[in-house]
Amino acid sequence: MNFTSIRLITADFERLVGFYEQLFGQPLTRLAPVFAELRTAGATLAIGHTSTLAPFGGEQVATAAANRSVILEFRVADVDAAYQRLADVLSGALVQAPTTMPWGNRSLLFRDPDGNLVNLFTPVTAAAIEKFASTASE
Repeated sequence: MNFTSIRLITADFERLVGFYEQLFGQPLTRLAPVFAELRTAGATLAIGHTSTLAPFGGEQVATAAANRSVILEFRVADVDAAYQRLADVLSGALVQAPTTMPWGNRSLLFRDPDGNLVNLFTPVTAAAIEKFASTASE
């Protein structure tokens, strides 16, 4: 089994897609007017409007902007540079400025417009760098 993607369900599709386009510095691929994705070497981040839940049984299947248990994590080449680039975008959404964690990653934690936690991180210790050495590049 291979982990393939995370899909965020939102009631404000354009706002959330726009946020992630700013975050990644590139447009997301829009596969439908209410569905977009960003494919990376490791997995895909998909964003769907609540209306995309209809084939699964309707909006009672998932609740937009209600996540309080998942952190979306993205490895970046330089988390401090990303923080500087995104400072205006993250105004009011910052949870933790770049901090070196005990497990060896330098981490930036913030909330997207729907309240989902997002972590941008850069491995900085020898062990953390080695852990990610064989995975896809940023």
